[in-house]
Amino acid sequence: MAIHQNKKLNNLLHALKDKASLIKATFSINRRSSSIKVAVVRATTHGARNPPSDARVSAVLALGNDFRSSTAFACIEALMNRLHTTSSAAVAMKSLFTLHIIVIRGPFNLRDQVSFFPSYGGRNFLNLSAFRDVSDSEMSDLSSWVRWYAGVVEHNVIVDRKLDRILYFRSRNCEIDEDGRKGKVDLSEELVVLVGFVERICEVPESLHLQKKDLVYEVVRLVLQNYRLVQKEIWVRVKEIGERVERLSVDELSELVGILTRLENCRWKVSVLFVNRGKSEEFWELVKKTRGKLGEKKRLKEEKRMIMVVESVESTRLRNPFVEPGQLMWVPGGPALLPLTVSTVG
Repeated sequence: MAIHQNKKLNNLLHALKDKASLIKATFSINRRSSSIKVAVVRATTHGARNPPSDARVSAVLALGNDFRSSTAFACIEALMNRLHTTSSAAVAMKSLFTLHIIVIRGPFNLRDQVSFFPSYGGRNFLNLSAFRDVSDSEMSDLSSWVRWYAGVVEHNVIVDRKLDRILYFRSRNCEIDEDGRKGKVDLSEELVVLVGFVERICEVPESLHLQKKDLVYEVVRLVLQNYRLVQKEIWVRVKEIGERVERLSVDELSELVGILTRLENCRWKVSVLFVNRGKSEEFWELVKKTRGKLGEKKRLKEEKRMIMVVESVESTRLRNPFVEPGQLMWVPGGPALLPLTVSTVG
């Protein structure tokens, strides 16, 4: 009974806080600034159960129809202020949810402002790694989702920015490779960014039961959309790596094997988070097959390199009669010192 009464009291307090925020936003001197703040507050109310409605999110996105950069900046600034001044896990979660929608399908001018706010979209630019709502146990659990979700959105921005940069430089620095194709692409750099995003998703909190709440459920659904897009980008690059394996150096092979191993380590956690909605046997089979192919090619190239070193040593011994059996000798391009053994048979 006492718990139920506390819940009702908290709901009343939250409603009063939202009302106060709306009144404060409405009485802003600047009418345009007032409408922006009202739209943001309505999309990020204190109720912890439901996500913001489509209409309220659309009202925020509609601000991007004003192509003045000042409007886009004011919108993102209001959203960031709401995010960074609240102590409510529900408000923070809804602010991140709205921000995430802007990042993945909002108007260009709003996305651009997110990308450059406040420090060029660097890691932890949302600065919520220490966020805590200790008002009750439910909000404490939701706080861990806020910290996780902030990291996912941050990495989403990093992926978008880095892939855009890579594609830009690829178009500016096109070269013809051995197969007559344009562009010598650093696939490992691209994969590191994409696999890093999957790893960030896998840091999901242990309190997976909160997915039963509509707000968390919608957040996970949105992250799943992101994951599927990233999965497609990874698929394209892994396929290309498989086609290029013969031309890769031992160092490149070793790096790529490590990246794909990291990706495979995410498989179980991804399936648990998305309850097999993110499952793709064909994708994981491709990753496993390509990693094995790269590993085998690396082994063969290392063996070939060792044979060449040994042959070089033997050739040096035959040309140098002053080398004694069992003597250690330095060979350029090989190990620091190699023992030279001369057969005394015959």
